[in-house]
Amino acid sequence: MAGVGCTSTIPTGTCIASLESVAAQAGVGLEGDRYTRVTNKWSDHHQVTLIESEHVEAFAQATGLALGYGDPRRSLVTRGVRLNELLGKRFRIGTVEMEGMELCEPCKLWAKRTHAQVLPFFKGQGGLRARILTSGRVRVGDEVAESLSKRGRARDERPRCRWRRRRGRIPPR
Repeated sequence: MAGVGCTSTIPTGTCIASLESVAAQAGVGLEGDRYTRVTNKWSDHHQVTLIESEHVEAFAQATGLALGYGDPRRSLVTRGVRLNELLGKRFRIGTVEMEGMELCEPCKLWAKRTHAQVLPFFKGQGGLRARILTSGRVRVGDEVAESLSKRGRARDERPRCRWRRRRGRIPPR
């Protein structure tokens, strides 16, 4: 897989800053990012958000409207990576291991800050929310690759047990 094209962090109330590298803290988020603050954390898997640079470029080309890589307000921007395929899987960006937890659909705030057309265009391609499993640094140009360790599954993706042990019934083998 290809790598991180740009690393940006979004402190609350300030502009997006493009960085060469950023510290990733396991179970917390990216250093300085808005999701590291308890007040901005919707759930445990809102530690980092990613978006594909190709989708940002495709929007600008299809609509003729300007949209920068930082406009979607995602923490990391990737190039050459199909993020939807990482849903429910563990992957590495450089030395940092993450798990894709849910798709990051476009929101009304994004449309309000940019263009109304982002809502239908980015449906299903607005990015990925992930949790950080191991601490380290994410650098511009780091490779993004599916992890060789045990694959994880997002909470909603876990298979449900079809058989229950009640009244002495045991599932067939």
